[in-house]
Amino acid sequence: MNKRIEAALNDQVQKESSSSQFYLAMASWAENNGLNGTAKFMYQHSDEERFHMLKLIKFINERGGVATVPAVEQPPKTFDSLERVFELLLEHEIMVTSSINDVVDVCLQEKDYSTHNFMQWYVSEQLEEEALARGILDKLRLIGGDKGGLYLFDRDLENQAAKATAPGANA
Repeated sequence: MNKRIEAALNDQVQKESSSSQFYLAMASWAENNGLNGTAKFMYQHSDEERFHMLKLIKFINERGGVATVPAVEQPPKTFDSLERVFELLLEHEIMVTSSINDVVDVCLQEKDYSTHNFMQWYVSEQLEEEALARGILDKLRLIGGDKGGLYLFDRDLENQAAKATAPGANA
């Protein structure tokens, strides 16, 4: 494997690992603040980010590179509000999108079309992640300070998470 590509992919492994930890911290915060639906959604999101990391690690190793398992960074422990949680989630996803685009750019510069093709899954995934975060933020802003709306929002996230983990949900 080209060393420049390997380094870019290992950098992305680190970002996916950090994302998983970041969302895990958000899940814990939400759970401790009575937002069980949000917690379930964030736990699930954390698992997805870990899957993204593992997919990269396996790809690097299968292509003859050496995947580097990153150290775990300490994510924040508290958040100012639920809206702030989702603002941070969107900001984070935008940063991840930029990083993935950088990897794709390196692939093109190095004419590594196999890795470029592999990375297209991540490009598509990021479009979905950003759209999801924006949609959730829009809903939270519509709710404002309405406690009943917040309750329904949290319940909707719990239902969404339950549907995503239901047998055959990804079939």
